[in-house]
Amino acid sequence: MLESIINFSLARRGLILTLTIMLVGLGVWNFNRLPIDAVPDITNVQVAVNTSAPGYTPLEVEQRITFVLENAMSGMPGLSYTRSVSRYGLSQVTAIFEDGTDIYFARQQVSERIAAIRNELPTGLEPEMGPIATGLGEIFMFTVDAEPGATNPDGSMVTPTDLRSVHDWIIRPQLLRVPGVVEVNPIGGFRKEILVAPDPTKLLTFDVSSSEVFNALQKDNRNKGVGFIENNGSQLLMRVPGQASTLDDLRNVVIKQRDSIPVLVSDVAKVSIGQELRSGAATQNGREVVMSTVFMLVGENSREVANNTAIRLQEIQSSLPPGITATAVYDRTTLVDKTLQTVEKNLIEGALLVIAVLFLLLGNIKAALLTAAVIPIAMLMTITGMVQTRVSANLMSLGALDFGLIIDGSVIIVENCLRRLSQASEQGKLELKRRLEVVSTATREVIRPALFGVFIITAVYIPIFALDGVEGKMFHPMAITVVIALLCGMLLSITFVPACVAILFNKPVVEKKNPIMTVAHSLYRPALKTALHLRWLVVVIAVVLVGLCGSLVMRMGAEFIPNLDEGDIAMHALRIPGTSLDQAIALQFKLEEEIRQIPEVERVFSKIGSAEVATDPMPPSVADTFIILKERDQWPDPSKLKSEVMSDLETIVTPIPGNRYEFLQPIQMRFNELLAGVRSELAIQVFGDDFDQLIEIGTEIENIVAGIPGVADLALEQTTGLPVMTLQPRRENLARLGLSITELQDTLAMALGGAVAGQFYEGDQRSDIVLRLSEERRSDPDSYQTLPVMLPDGGYVPLGEVANISISTGYNQVYRENGKRRVVVTANVRGRDLGSFVNEVQQSVQRNVEVPPGYWVEYGGTFEQLQSASQRLLIVVPATLLLIALLLVMALGSIRDSAIIFSGVPLALTGGVLALLVRDIPLSISAGVGFIALSGIAVLNGLVMLSFIRDLATQGHKLDHAIIEGAVGRLRPVMMTALVASLGFIPMALNSGIGSEVQRPLATVVIGGIITSTLLTLFVLPALYRLVHNKE
Repeated sequence: MLESIINFSLARRGLILTLTIMLVGLGVWNFNRLPIDAVPDITNVQVAVNTSAPGYTPLEVEQRITFVLENAMSGMPGLSYTRSVSRYGLSQVTAIFEDGTDIYFARQQVSERIAAIRNELPTGLEPEMGPIATGLGEIFMFTVDAEPGATNPDGSMVTPTDLRSVHDWIIRPQLLRVPGVVEVNPIGGFRKEILVAPDPTKLLTFDVSSSEVFNALQKDNRNKGVGFIENNGSQLLMRVPGQASTLDDLRNVVIKQRDSIPVLVSDVAKVSIGQELRSGAATQNGREVVMSTVFMLVGENSREVANNTAIRLQEIQSSLPPGITATAVYDRTTLVDKTLQTVEKNLIEGALLVIAVLFLLLGNIKAALLTAAVIPIAMLMTITGMVQTRVSANLMSLGALDFGLIIDGSVIIVENCLRRLSQASEQGKLELKRRLEVVSTATREVIRPALFGVFIITAVYIPIFALDGVEGKMFHPMAITVVIALLCGMLLSITFVPACVAILFNKPVVEKKNPIMTVAHSLYRPALKTALHLRWLVVVIAVVLVGLCGSLVMRMGAEFIPNLDEGDIAMHALRIPGTSLDQAIALQFKLEEEIRQIPEVERVFSKIGSAEVATDPMPPSVADTFIILKERDQWPDPSKLKSEVMSDLETIVTPIPGNRYEFLQPIQMRFNELLAGVRSELAIQVFGDDFDQLIEIGTEIENIVAGIPGVADLALEQTTGLPVMTLQPRRENLARLGLSITELQDTLAMALGGAVAGQFYEGDQRSDIVLRLSEERRSDPDSYQTLPVMLPDGGYVPLGEVANISISTGYNQVYRENGKRRVVVTANVRGRDLGSFVNEVQQSVQRNVEVPPGYWVEYGGTFEQLQSASQRLLIVVPATLLLIALLLVMALGSIRDSAIIFSGVPLALTGGVLALLVRDIPLSISAGVGFIALSGIAVLNGLVMLSFIRDLATQGHKLDHAIIEGAVGRLRPVMMTALVASLGFIPMALNSGIGSEVQRPLATVVIGGIITSTLLTLFVLPALYRLVHNKE
């Protein structure tokens, strides 16, 4: 079959070239359709359900809402597990589904379960599902800020309330129309509301209760249609307007009549534009702003959506009121572009190095250009394949592409065709028919080993598809892309390359003496003879080297995937539970002022507490601070490491009192949080029932971990310390006065928490009309004692008579996972690898912590992925090696010769191990994938050389002569394939751009392995062949 494909390509050269040009055109068209991202989206399928429950303590939220929702969700098809957090006034339950579950199916299941248990929840509480976005959906952030001295049209200064109104009614509706945007989630400023603040003294004077004010506002603020009439042949619609259009309309609402005199709202209450009781705020460079996060719909192209959002925001700018600006502060496109630059640089430099080597070793510019032409053609064909298989172009999918491997088959074929044409041209110019025969024969000579070698490299990537979970999502795109690229390279090598050789080399081919190859031959021949003479010694040295590296592997550190340097820093600032929002903002201003003194920092912005849609529920005592760094060339010292900037930052912020910090990066923080429910690399989770017992065990573990080297950002979650004011009803007094607990609760809820009495409309804008005590009154607990409470008989009693007021500290939050309470000790690792750190933690905890029955400890975080990936690779790697062995036996038909070539795999792996040790890179899944690729490359060279030696031996040459001539004859292709494969990876190994950390271990392993594998092919393989075939 191969023979007929080659002959067809030679006979129909024009057709092959036309088809190739068409494939190139298709690739260029698909290039514009290729989705582009920084990293594959590895987040799981999850649905978050948020329930706002004002006034409920964390334990009440857990008992009455979270527990009910968790129970309702158990048993849903495809559900993997649930986790939840119960905070003051908020419950968030997250259902995580198995990979591959359709997000819309998952949401439908959750929606049905919520509907079924709505009656079991406290009255008035409405669970809501979070946006249809993945954890990496936060692709764009912008702030709405006022220029210094900016004023409204009426001359008043622009307030945070004005900024929030501009965001909610001008910016947000327009951004929601951008294709791919699913939610625009604001935090900061104040939602505008109409505040009706009753004065308790005036209420007593006019004998009016706050509930009467509420009812009056509710009834007297609506329009009503009263049907229609037919009059003189036309139809008249009839309506009675009653809706308030100005604040004076609300002030003039009649509450009741007293001695024939109407009592108006303005008689007992002050009506003004007020501010909501907010749960979150945002700051930037030491000023309070409104910040908004744009969420991308699941499955959209992040670069495109972020780009379109930025363009739309720019267009909206002109429609904003004077003095108000909307500024993008975080744009995922920046990171995507920077990682793309890294990949692009690696690929272009790799391609140039490969072309240079081809030219130097082939010594023929036509041959070098022909082989190099395979690179862009195969790449464009690969892009078409990526679009069809829905793989995005990102660090991982393009990270293992090595043009050297793609053109391996073409290099071997072109080199052999050149050699054969040169020999045939010695008698003069060849006729077309003869030239085609020579090319056909030359291609057939090497096609089988070359194709088998490339096929083995392709097959080696297939077991990567066995990885599942996070590591599967991370590495499947890489395997798909490499397999497509190698198959394209293989197809071109048996069609396009022979056709072009026949067209290009129409003149006699004279192979000039290549000085590099002349020197290589003169050095290699005597060295090979010595190796054959000392064959036992050569084999023993090889075995010892393999054994030595095997023992070194056991001592090497391990991590899941090297952290991608995003160029920015995310700092998690934690304060004492119960810190007020105003106090947190003041602390944040001080913090941002200090951070801005670092010369590498461009800007600082923060989110404090929870946004409007609580996708990331945080109390006001917690802030996410995003520190955006300048471009490196603007740093005072561009060679300064990012880790040094982090330590400068730590030095500056640590002395600020009242704060504790964790340092991560924006996407990394989200990854960790989504995968494990925590933001750190290691989470030690203690499960059980009694909360105090859990805290005790957690504290013990925290003290032990603190003494382990490499620990950073160690923290036991803040479970207690939330100050709660309790207004405890005095039941005997209530009973004596005929007042029910519900009436007391409703009165206080309205006075202190506020109640919405209706809506106030201004064009498209609407604001809640809220009845609540004035802010001065609310924030003075001493005045609560005299607060009047209306009795059923119309009399009044001060609150101090019917309730005791006390302040105590309670639980701050309650975390649950799979229906069990848990407390978490979190830690990040600095200065050592994750694997060995976790082993040490596990051993220390096991030795020193006594866990009572009914309680247990689990380890999570990114470490979990490392563990599951390592277990999977323990199956995948042996399966890969077995596959290679079987393919070799099929290719050679001899178990002995297959074993000789297979011995190249362990020797190649030793090079990879040594290269990692020299560069002090720990083992990671990236390095593991490098080892898988390496085992395929190691076989390719051995297969090419051994096939040649066997051919000479079958032609009747003596064994030693066949080995020496075969090895020397294949020196050039072996050197070329080794050099092009390793040089293709050199830019990747040395690059320090954004994203290069992820590719570095893989490239380092391949380069180190190719060096030892080539030495093996040139010396150990002939020595082994001589030993095995000694009797022949």
